[in-house]
Amino acid sequence: MSTTNRTRARTESATQQWAFGLTAFAGVMLLLTGLLSIFRGIMAIAQDDVFVTTPNYVFKFDLTSWGWIHLALGVIAVIVSFGLFQPALWARIAGVAIAGLVIIANFLSLPYYPVWSVVMVAVSGFIIWALCVVRRDDDTAMAP
Repeated sequence: MSTTNRTRARTESATQQWAFGLTAFAGVMLLLTGLLSIFRGIMAIAQDDVFVTTPNYVFKFDLTSWGWIHLALGVIAVIVSFGLFQPALWARIAGVAIAGLVIIANFLSLPYYPVWSVVMVAVSGFIIWALCVVRRDDDTAMAP
């Protein structure tokens, strides 16, 4: 009987550590994504001649507009990433939402900076995966 309880406690502890590790991973990656989006936004606002323009792209925006979009998404991503370091369900939901918006923004700005946009889409996909794989009961078990 006591062996079963110890095994269950060890399994629950490993599950909690796994959940905390994935949430911390997502928080750090979202923080980095946010900071890089802020820098990309500032770069597009300050000097839009750094980016290559594609004249026949369907989703055509002014590069300054793209700069403001990336800057706003970056600021929100940084704020949400700090919430992910606490076991808060709202932060996980907001993290998935902001990572999804980052994916959309990078997809739409693909012709302006193609390699970097693909990298950011992949990183944001990992963030969404890390935040969605943790179950709700694991999230509440991490709370102090």
